[in-house]
Amino acid sequence: MTGERPAAKVITVSDSVAAGSAVDRSGPALAERLTEAGFDVVEQIVVADGVGPVSAALQAACAGFAGLVVTTGGTGFAPRDQTPEASLAVIERQAPGLAEAMRAVDPRGRLSRGVAGVVGSSLVLNTPGSPGGAVEHLAAVVDVLPHALALLAGDPSDRH
Repeated sequence: MTGERPAAKVITVSDSVAAGSAVDRSGPALAERLTEAGFDVVEQIVVADGVGPVSAALQAACAGFAGLVVTTGGTGFAPRDQTPEASLAVIERQAPGLAEAMRAVDPRGRLSRGVAGVVGSSLVLNTPGSPGGAVEHLAAVVDVLPHALALLAGDPSDRH
């Protein structure tokens, strides 16, 4: 990879935030952590829960984009928590090691159904909806993300 900052997008999945009845705290927390880690957060999106809205948002975010797309919310057991199903509907290749590492950071991580994978030239990660959980899950893998993105981009100088 060149010296430029890798690009990232954050998608907040929440019926209440999308309806304007709650404030998004997780999306900004992720954006701040990504910026601290050297990413250029180019877009923050809010979408309602559900397979349709989330898969459409992921497809739009990944179209023609080479970078990281991190979702927050919709990874639990509530009936409307369908972010993993929406992600699997658009992911071309899964990255289970990333999802496993994110779940392993905290005992409550075992309750996350989040997935990770590749869509075109984008790497998609699902994180929990709480600000602390989202940042904690991202922190578990953020150190390897620039390398993963370089490999995804086909950068031969980043192979070991």
